[in-house]
Amino acid sequence: MKTMIVAFIAVFVIAIGADYALEYSGFSTEDRTSGDAVRLD
Repeated sequence: MKTMIVAFIAVFVIAIGADYALEYSGFSTEDRTSGDAVRLD
């Protein structure tokens, strides 16, 4: 049971870390699907 809780926490930490890493490296949905003629706030 303890191993499963640690695994769930690890998955959560990896998911949050990947979200921040992709956002700051320019792979967000806004960056990938918009062109120069699109204004995003």
